[in-house]
Amino acid sequence: MSSSEWQKSSYSASNNECVEVRARGEVVELRESDAPSALVRMSPAAFVDLLDAIKVGDLDHHA
Repeated sequence: MSSSEWQKSSYSASNNECVEVRARGEVVELRESDAPSALVRMSPAAFVDLLDAIKVGDLDHHA
């Protein structure tokens, strides 16, 4: 990911209820589209770890 533009999943369709992500320098930022001022910032390595945990279901019990 090399763009500083916000990206959202194609699964979110046209509604504003999604998580958006962008890369800014050495930081990956996440935000909720309906609350754009609340940002979560992490390193690219931590972002990869987060995606891996989501993919294998490690965070499903938090839903």
